[in-house]
Amino acid sequence: MSALVSRRDDLASLEGYHSPQVPAEVRLNTNESPLPPPAGWPDAFAAEIAKVEANRYPDRNAIRLRAALAELHGVDAAEVFCANGSNEVLQCLLLAFGGPGRLAAMFEPTYALHAFIARLTGTPVVAGQRNNRFEVEFDDAKALLEEHSPTITFLCSPNNPTANADPIELIERIVGVAPGLVVVDEAYGQFAPASAFDLRGRAGTEGLVVVRTFSKTWALAAARLGYLLADPAVVAACESTALPYHLSAYTQAAGLAALGFRTEMEERVALVSEERGRVAAALGGLAVESWPSDANFILFRPMHRSPAEVWRGLVDRSVLIRDVSGRPELDGCLRVTIGTPAENDRFLDALEESLR
Repeated sequence: MSALVSRRDDLASLEGYHSPQVPAEVRLNTNESPLPPPAGWPDAFAAEIAKVEANRYPDRNAIRLRAALAELHGVDAAEVFCANGSNEVLQCLLLAFGGPGRLAAMFEPTYALHAFIARLTGTPVVAGQRNNRFEVEFDDAKALLEEHSPTITFLCSPNNPTANADPIELIERIVGVAPGLVVVDEAYGQFAPASAFDLRGRAGTEGLVVVRTFSKTWALAAARLGYLLADPAVVAACESTALPYHLSAYTQAAGLAALGFRTEMEERVALVSEERGRVAAALGGLAVESWPSDANFILFRPMHRSPAEVWRGLVDRSVLIRDVSGRPELDGCLRVTIGTPAENDRFLDALEESLR
């Protein structure tokens, strides 16, 4: 009789990534779009689905979707790679350029899945620390890169869960000294004042990779669609590590349909950005410390009550946000996604009561 095989030693203590879900009328814990896709999207999606031959495998190269994204960003389709959410994009990058004997660098606190996926792919992680404003300081970054020579350096801009964007000048300087790829995760990039993509084409930026997702501003979290913009050699390497037919025809159809509603997407960004300012101003009048946001969420810390007490008080009032206080760099902190105006009102009222 064969014995049960134990998992890899380096994964023995690894727990699956998850965001705790509890029943709540107002869900502001996972940074999704507070609005559904535009009213015309279901019909556009249905029209795209009508073209799908369900008995055939999907287009492995996602030719139409990549061409549409290339047109959106003004690049060649050979510079676009699509996958199941930005997480699979990151996994393909780490499979292609990481692994044993190579290193991935990042700056904590940052998006937990960068380190999580690195470990899954057998890529050791070296981490620098952000300052007390959650900023990456160039001299510290340069010293880390020179000491460890990582093949992949991750930047998250705007950073999750702290919400601040890295200045474009800083990203350019880090690209200039990094020994390998610099992967800028821009899951919330549409909410920020600038994009690292603006650096592409400048001398010395061949190793810059920009990662985007349809889960936020395109209101398609359920579709699981992400992509990267990079040098064609990077795209080809990612294609070589992706599983055959990894991107469903229906996911491709959802993305193609969404790209026909760019104006509506921009209106959603404007609405969320306006509400972000209103929520931030309201937090300024409560007993919390909060940080400036370039994303669709805000990080804050209750001053006189524990984060667990405040989180529970919100849940008791049917408002769910994210408790991130378990991370050492975020002691006492909570994170709230910007919702609709009505949802934000519910959150602010419930927070005021929970802080008493």
